[in-house]
Amino acid sequence: MGIINNQKFVQIPLGKLKDRLEQLCQIHPIQLEITEEAYTSKASYLDGDSLPEFGQKPNGWKASGKRLKRGLYKSGDGSIVNADLNGSANILRKVARKLDIDLSRRSLTAFDDRSKD
Repeated sequence: MGIINNQKFVQIPLGKLKDRLEQLCQIHPIQLEITEEAYTSKASYLDGDSLPEFGQKPNGWKASGKRLKRGLYKSGDGSIVNADLNGSANILRKVARKLDIDLSRRSLTAFDDRSKD
């Protein structure tokens, strides 16, 4: 991107962003759930890897897939998916578990292209 573009980036005040989101969620009855994202990028959504909380990783925990390069994740069975989608789906799993939401009736088939075979 170059030196000139790098100089244009500014620090995002995440605290202010969070406060504003909380305000907007109170105005419009939306439930805001703040969660941590530990292991969501390392774990494979497609393989159903467990998602330990930050600082509570069990001994011997290992993700079944791995990040290939920026933007790509390879699952345990060799499927290649967008790494951000994998992480986002895992964050969704963490929040659903906290809120006791059943995701079994939700579809992420657009995420998983193995059904196209």
